[in-house]
Amino acid sequence: MAGRGTIKASANFKAEEDAGTLYKAMKGLGTDEDSILQLLTSRSNAQRQLIKASYKTLHGKDLIADLKGELGGKFETLIVALMTPPLAYDVEALRNAIKGAGTDETVLVEILASRTCQQIKDIVAAYRQEYDDSLEEDIAGDTSGHFKRLLVILLQVLLLYSILLLYSAGESKFGTDEQAFVTILGNRSAEHLRKVRCARSVPAYFAETLYYSMKGAGTDDNTLIRVMATRSEVDMMDIRAHYRRLFAGSLHTAIKGDTSGDYRKALLLLCAGDDE
Repeated sequence: MAGRGTIKASANFKAEEDAGTLYKAMKGLGTDEDSILQLLTSRSNAQRQLIKASYKTLHGKDLIADLKGELGGKFETLIVALMTPPLAYDVEALRNAIKGAGTDETVLVEILASRTCQQIKDIVAAYRQEYDDSLEEDIAGDTSGHFKRLLVILLQVLLLYSILLLYSAGESKFGTDEQAFVTILGNRSAEHLRKVRCARSVPAYFAETLYYSMKGAGTDDNTLIRVMATRSEVDMMDIRAHYRRLFAGSLHTAIKGDTSGDYRKALLLLCAGDDE
C-alpha cells in the first residue's frame, strides 16, 4: 500500500528549523497550538523523530515532555501518538491492551491482523526488549478459549511466514508456504487464519473501526486517535474510499461533526480531504 497515505515526508525538511518553530510555539505565556499541529501533521514520523533529536540538541529539553506540559486532553494524546515511532506505539498499545483493566481484544486483533509479517517479528522482539516478557505468553495468559487460540496461532503463523519468506526470497512460493502452514498447524487452523487475514481488506476493516468509534452517543477517542495516527502514512486514502463506499458519507464529515477544537483540526489534517 506504499504511497496511499495522506501524510508524506516534507520535501524541504529542516529539522533544526522545525525544532525552533516548536520551541517558539511553547515559549513564554500561552501556547501556539495551531503552529504545533500544522507542523507535526505535515511531517512524516521519521522526520518527527529527527525534529525531536534536534530539539534536544538545540534546547537541551525533551520535546515530548514539553508538549505534554503545554497541551492537554485528547489533543495532547493525539500529538504524542504522532510523535511516537510506529513500532514503539504498537508495542505500548499491545501492552496496555493486555495489562490494563480487562483485555482490550479489539486492539489485539487490530494490530496482529493488520501489520506485515516483518512488523510482527519486530513487535515481538521489541516487546521482549521493553518489558522482558513474551508477547505470545502474555496474550495466552490474558485471553481465553477460542479467541486465545486464534490470536496465538495468528502470531505463530506470522512469525513462521516471515521465516519462510527468507528461504523463498525472490521466488513466488505462496502456495508452498501456505501448505507448510497446513502441515504445521492443521487444516482448520490455517483456514481460520486465512479468513482473518484475507477475507476483508485492511482499509475496509479500519473504515468500519473508525465508523463505529464515532457512531452513536459519545466517541471512542482512543480508537479514533490510534487509527488516524497509525494509518495516516500507510493507507488513509484507501480507508477514506472504503468509508465513503460502506457508509455513504465522508470520513472528513464524520470527524468534523464528532470532534472539536485543535483536536478536530489535527484529525482533519490527517484525514486530508473531504470525499462528500
